[in-house]
Amino acid sequence: MPKYYEDKEDDNKACSGVREDFKSCLLQHDCVLKDGKSARQCLKEGHCRALQVSFFECKRSMVDARSRFRGRKGY
Repeated sequence: MPKYYEDKEDDNKACSGVREDFKSCLLQHDCVLKDGKSARQCLKEGHCRALQVSFFECKRSMVDARSRFRGRKGY
């Protein structure tokens, strides 16, 4: 579930909301907490995949020329 972060310093940065949700999903996932694996290993296994894709799409939309008219993707 997406969360909105008002008190963060990087609110002016692009994709900051998606970045925070993706980071918290990885660090609070059972793969990291219980199994003791690194976040990179859990990503390879496919955990938090939806947030990873939305973060990638948000970053990619920053260099897309069409985003001038449509706006950046993400939240």
